[in-house]
Amino acid sequence: MDLKFARTDIDTKPKKVDLAKIEAAVEKDDSVIFYFDRENSHKDLLELQDYFEAKGKSFYMSEVKFGLSDNDYMYQVHIMS
Repeated sequence: MDLKFARTDIDTKPKKVDLAKIEAAVEKDDSVIFYFDRENSHKDLLELQDYFEAKGKSFYMSEVKFGLSDNDYMYQVHIMS
C-alpha cells in the first residue's frame, strides 16, 4: 500500500510512502502523527487503520481544513501504542 504525504508547497506533487516506512516510524516512537494528502482515498486510510489496530495500536484520523475551498484539506493520522 502506497500513501501520499501532505504537500508542503501548493505547486509540488505529494511524496509517496509505503507501509514499511510508516510501520518503522511507528515502531521507533510510541506516538507518531502523519499528515496525508487529500489525493489518498479514504478507503486506503481505513485499510491503514485496520492494519495498525490489528497490531494493537490506537489509531485516530481526522480531516484538517486549512483554507476556505472544499479542496483545502489533509488527513491527520495519529498512531500510538
